[in-house]
Amino acid sequence: MSPRDSIIGCCLLLAACGSATTGHLTGSGATIPSSAALPSSASPTLEQVPAELSVAHFAAMRLEGTDLTFTGVLDDNDAYTRHAITYRSNGLTISGIMNIPKGDGAFPLVIFAHGYIDPSVYTQGRGLKREQDFLARQGFAVLHTDYRGFAASDPSPDVREVYDAGLEYSMDAVNAVNAVRNAKLAQVDAQHVGILGHSLGGGVALNIAVARPDLADAFVLYAPVHSDAWENFSRWRSKRDDKDRTPAVLGTREENPAAWDALSSLTYLKNITAPVLLFQGTADADVPPAWSDDLNAQLEELHKDITYVSYEDEKHEFIPRWEDFMKRITAFLRENLMKVQ
Repeated sequence: MSPRDSIIGCCLLLAACGSATTGHLTGSGATIPSSAALPSSASPTLEQVPAELSVAHFAAMRLEGTDLTFTGVLDDNDAYTRHAITYRSNGLTISGIMNIPKGDGAFPLVIFAHGYIDPSVYTQGRGLKREQDFLARQGFAVLHTDYRGFAASDPSPDVREVYDAGLEYSMDAVNAVNAVRNAKLAQVDAQHVGILGHSLGGGVALNIAVARPDLADAFVLYAPVHSDAWENFSRWRSKRDDKDRTPAVLGTREENPAAWDALSSLTYLKNITAPVLLFQGTADADVPPAWSDDLNAQLEELHKDITYVSYEDEKHEFIPRWEDFMKRITAFLRENLMKVQ
């Protein structure tokens, strides 16, 4: 390991250990100190990337979503208007799309967190287009964030080349909510929010559910990645990025369990307060079905409001049971965002 690696590694490991002490990292029963507990005079620095790679640090970060801008109309049908958008996430420009229903609003807001698609082929609003359309037609305002580094978004300023378990993307998803709230759109009810995450986006949704439990009223997890950051790193990131320096900086889970616990939503599942609707296909070749089985068991053991739907023979993106899948999501969001049965 080079001197530079040693310095960065020490900083990140100290941060992880410090977070563990402050946040009482004792497994799934851990709690995260609330930023609301900071003195009123405290004004954390506006970080564009998390200075500490831990869920606890993400929970306490100052996050600002501003300057929601409609940059063009992509579709205008009888049910909704599909807009190209940008917004600012802690100073970075993030692109995306927003479907706003026609008729009498205000319509509850649903944030979409997409799965991994190679940035070189990703286009604005790509992924989950069927789901975007369906929910807009059911009376939900849908904002699909592209995340930093995708489509027309600014690239990530992080040069550490260390796996962050989606914390930067989680910042952008939280700030999508903040940007809509700051925009005060007459047609959008941004006080009643759902978050839907697919695959990698499911990990983003879980980060938010445990670190910012008051942000949303309901979470939909669609074939989500593992709540243990090490499992995701081992399955994908370690094989996908030849520049990655994570092992040199953080070590393996066996070598440094505290750092990986600090980076994992698994450690903080007790913090979840909103209802969770979890979906998994048994024929999923991307995300092992056992991961969702395990997450469901963990949340049930913690007595969380969890509904688990497993579809026999469905793959990573549902086809035969897709209509049932969307009807269940619609009913779940109506119950928790519209407060109607």
